[in-house]
Amino acid sequence: MIVLRPATLDDVPLLDLWDLEPDVISATSDDPDAPKAFGDIYWPGELALVRHDYQYFIAELDGRPIAGLQVIDPYTEPTKYWGEVQPHLRAIDIWIGSAADRGQGFGRQAMRLAIEACFRDPDVRAIIIDPLVSNTRAHTFYQRLGFRPEGIRELGEDDDVCLVHRLTREDWRKLFPGE
Repeated sequence: MIVLRPATLDDVPLLDLWDLEPDVISATSDDPDAPKAFGDIYWPGELALVRHDYQYFIAELDGRPIAGLQVIDPYTEPTKYWGEVQPHLRAIDIWIGSAADRGQGFGRQAMRLAIEACFRDPDVRAIIIDPLVSNTRAHTFYQRLGFRPEGIRELGEDDDVCLVHRLTREDWRKLFPGE
């Protein structure tokens, strides 16, 4: 069974380890020489940013950490990564840490939990995601969850070229009634 819990400073060694996984690196950067995922992120500092609109979670399978997730309000969060966006959105990032845990359906389960949590807030109208254009596996993954491609955008300080996707509350209800 998959559960989500808030990430803590105790998770830093695990997050640092997952940052060295080649598939995690390639999902977060198009630089073939990138030594780690998420650029120069410093996890203790990143976890210190946590607030109501900028949160990290760990997905656990029967108590064993398997994935990291970030859920933000892209309209209010402090980094302004998404630039100008409308209010009442959430943005989610997910990464499965170990290669042995990929392709098992765990990411889908964790994303469904995160999506359900986002839509529990009645003001949230849609969720946006930003896989790199080159990350076609992620495009397929998100589209199976009901996300629809919106277009290519350059995001963040490094101007990552991403294919932005959106999942509206209405589309989620149609695909997964009762959730």
